[in-house]
Amino acid sequence: MNLIKKSGINLAKGSSISLEKKGRVLSQVMVGINWGTIRHQLWGITFSNTAVDLDSSVAMVSGKRVIDNVYYKKLRSTDGAVRHSGDDRVGDRYGDDGSDNETIHVNLRTLNPEVDQVVFYLNSFEQQAFETIPYAKIRIIDSTNPNDLEELATFNVATDKTFKGYVSMVLGKLVRTNSGWDFRSVGEPIRARNIPECIRDISAAYV
Repeated sequence: MNLIKKSGINLAKGSSISLEKKGRVLSQVMVGINWGTIRHQLWGITFSNTAVDLDSSVAMVSGKRVIDNVYYKKLRSTDGAVRHSGDDRVGDRYGDDGSDNETIHVNLRTLNPEVDQVVFYLNSFEQQAFETIPYAKIRIIDSTNPNDLEELATFNVATDKTFKGYVSMVLGKLVRTNSGWDFRSVGEPIRARNIPECIRDISAAYV
């Protein structure tokens, strides 16, 4: 049974919401990414697949400076509040199975108190442009209550022309406020080609 609400809070790009004002106290967030291999066909028959390695990552920011980064080489933040499921280097081989290939969980209660922003981003490790991938679905979920999951934002970078020619993007970010946390949907491609360049671009324009 899928308990995730598909309606309700689902933010457009560039919009933000204070979940406290909506009667929700945000303390747990999950990012899930589901994508497929590039399928090569002849006369409608698939004869080979090319693996796709998308990397979901999280930058933790304090005073406009990235102080920690969780990605495929570092699966847990220094404070233990951010956990990465591990690196999937292939994607779905036989079509969309509906399951996330990678997930990231953030526990805002145990996050380093110096962190004032948490930025979610995505990179295509082998430089495969997003539009060449058959599907790449991203969802950011308020997972505070396991029985009342709520999608905050969703993207499909494979079908959105905004991402054509790009291999990296900023998904969204959590911003610490006096009363808790706000979530801001970004959904923008960036020119970065790898993780260090993503950190550079995030530091320059998204914090």
